[in-house]
Amino acid sequence: MAFKIGQKVVYPNHGVSLIEKIEGASFDGMEQTFYHLRLFSNESKVMVPKENLELVGLRPLNAQSEIKSLFTVLRNDTFETYKDWKGRYKQNLDKMKTGELTEVAKVLKNLELVSSKKSLSFREKKMYERAKYFIVSEVAHVKGVKEDEAEKQVDKALSQGMTKLMASDKGAVLAG
Repeated sequence: MAFKIGQKVVYPNHGVSLIEKIEGASFDGMEQTFYHLRLFSNESKVMVPKENLELVGLRPLNAQSEIKSLFTVLRNDTFETYKDWKGRYKQNLDKMKTGELTEVAKVLKNLELVSSKKSLSFREKKMYERAKYFIVSEVAHVKGVKEDEAEKQVDKALSQGMTKLMASDKGAVLAG
């Protein structure tokens, strides 16, 4: 996959980033090409070796059609969750690592459902915040809106999914 300087990309678990430089550097006597990223979430900088781009899941921003699919996932009444927190945490962690928008949306929905029934653990709260930011940042950049507007759109779609779920009475069984 070829990326260019100035291109916005998604770095899994961190959200939208900007490729500021692509340059060679020598480490342990080996010449490697590095992508210098600036993470929009906290303005930190990361260097990713070209050989590791696929491994870390770096990808271009999704197209508008994928954003529509994301909102469909958020609005529907399908929720996946384990009853015990360890299984749920592992399942959610695996989905977060993919960096795929619809998988992260499933994590957000799962944790929203659990939080409607009981308090999230500290780790789950952090995961919820990361999942939401990941989604909101990409939606904002793809749609060309401010993050607070994107967050309102995400919250509305998530709320619609929760309303459908509660109306169908599946929610009582899933959260356990």
